[in-house]
Amino acid sequence: MQPFPQHNKGSIFVTLSFTLLAAFSAPAIANDSTDAKLQQAIAGDHRSAKNSARDQYRKPQETLSWLGIKDDMTVVEITPGGGWYSEILAPYLKENGTFYAAGFDAESKTRYFRKAAKAFKEKLAANPAVYDNVKVTELAPPSKTNIAPAGSADMVLTFRNVHNWMSAGNSDAILAAMYTALKPGGILGVIEHRGNPEVKQSPKAKSGYVNEAYTIAMVEKAGFKLVEKSELLANSKDNREHPQGVWTLPPRLKLGKVNKEKYLSIGESDRMLLKFVK
Repeated sequence: MQPFPQHNKGSIFVTLSFTLLAAFSAPAIANDSTDAKLQQAIAGDHRSAKNSARDQYRKPQETLSWLGIKDDMTVVEITPGGGWYSEILAPYLKENGTFYAAGFDAESKTRYFRKAAKAFKEKLAANPAVYDNVKVTELAPPSKTNIAPAGSADMVLTFRNVHNWMSAGNSDAILAAMYTALKPGGILGVIEHRGNPEVKQSPKAKSGYVNEAYTIAMVEKAGFKLVEKSELLANSKDNREHPQGVWTLPPRLKLGKVNKEKYLSIGESDRMLLKFVK
């Protein structure tokens, strides 16, 4: 998918001007009232202590504010998993915005995906006061890619999913689905475990780490343009060289008790935080 259509020079100029205007007019940070509402969602008692404990690493307030989220937006979260970020986005967007959770295929041939989809829906059903406005869609290329109505989303968010797309070989299809869902000028926020730029990128991202330059090139190939990147989620203690890849670190701690204190002292992975515009 090309970022600009191949028309005459005047058309290219108009398209380029529109795209640049959209990029630089995109909100850089939420206003004070939105920040207070976001803080309230993060502090909500519907969140588990286990999830809240990870705020020190994931920094949801700072991350979402930096991306420019507002409570009246239409936002799509890609593959919400257990709903860590959904716990924040759902109450935050409930009153004035729209929240799509583009999860796993409930009818997948893969048992893990079926179980995860069922567990997520049960999580929502268990607390309707928080989640009754969540719109659950499915993202399972190539058959299920309608994550939200075309051109409806102000923002699409993906948290540590890029390596999974690479492993499954469906990166292009997922990026295309996100591009279709976004409005012109809409924001794509990408968070991913950041690999060592001196190490050649594995096409399947077996370690769970993805090089930042590789990620940017992949996303821009789909038609997006990088607006800005942040070091907000950087972790200089993470050298990316672990026996079980990124899953060696918390919260997974795949080695169990082996060197557990060492990996806890490192903390969660070094992560890139990237903002793109359609």
